Amino acid sequence: MLTKTDPRTAKALRRSAVSASRAPSVHNTQPWRFVLRNGALEVHADWTRRLHVLDPRGRQLLMSCGCAVFNARVTLAGAGVGVTVERFPDPAHPELLAKVTPSASWTPERTIARLDAAVDERQTNRRRFLDEPVPDEVIDVLAAASRDEGAELFSVTREEHRATVARLSQLADGIENADPGYRAEMRRWTTDDPRRLDGVPAFAVPRVDGHADDEIPIRDFDTHGMGWLPAATHSSRHQCLLLLGTNADNPAAWEQCGEALERVLLEITRLGYTASPLTQVIEVPRTHEALRAELGLQMHPRVLIRVGKAPLTPPTRRRRLVDVLDDFLSEGTGAPG
Repeated sequence: MLTKTDPRTAKALRRSAVSASRAPSVHNTQPWRFVLRNGALEVHADWTRRLHVLDPRGRQLLMSCGCAVFNARVTLAGAGVGVTVERFPDPAHPELLAKVTPSASWTPERTIARLDAAVDERQTNRRRFLDEPVPDEVIDVLAAASRDEGAELFSVTREEHRATVARLSQLADGIENADPGYRAEMRRWTTDDPRRLDGVPAFAVPRVDGHADDEIPIRDFDTHGMGWLPAATHSSRHQCLLLLGTNADNPAAWEQCGEALERVLLEITRLGYTASPLTQVIEVPRTHEALRAELGLQMHPRVLIRVGKAPLTPPTRRRRLVDVLDDFLSEGTGAPG
């Protein structure tokens, strides 16, 4: 039976669904569905949008959905609404990843409310970064943000660690590109069609012509030779490189890492920087395990984040809200539970 939600809370929940739909996702697959009912926002995984070659276990799909959960939390906090978050609340429905419920008895998450404006400003930037160091104070803020979400941020600073990350990233990129199934999947999820509302658009990727000069390769999304951004990206091992991960390796940890990732990305945006997440070295089991061993990591790294400053790129498209949201809220005068 549907319960009534007061108009103010209903408005905040609907806005949180919009923010959730703005989250980053692997290959911009947007692998989620949202349901508004019984005074709550539900975040569901859409397993039909999983990348079967790149993401056979669904790790990156769940991280993407975790990013969406965090965006919803941010927007509700920005509206002054306290919430409870139940993750994997129903074992009978494992696709239901989180239930975000406004509650008058909970204090709004004030530490993340300041990130609300960054939700629409955040972007994945694959351009060449400026030759400016990222201050230690910024990295400290990002590390604290990741800890607050139950994750760990490892700053790659030692020269031998930087060389290891570069070498293993190149190896992983080569292994993936040698797989015909991987290349076919990439072609399915990259596009120069201006009408398409998912996938990675040509205007957001560098043109691949052999002049990238990358020590840490940016993924080759230019499958049709239509990349709009400059070819020279110069992704370097000397730039700010951060590894984000979790101690556990299971679906709950992957979703949690997604929430931590989005918090870090929004903090990067708020502080005036931009980010380019890189995951090839994580996706290939051989390089993933070598990375942990050679850097002496106890955690399981989930994403390598390149941080810096660069000219902005056009925002990637999102599916229409009507295609990802089922809204069963019944507005009334009752207070939130």
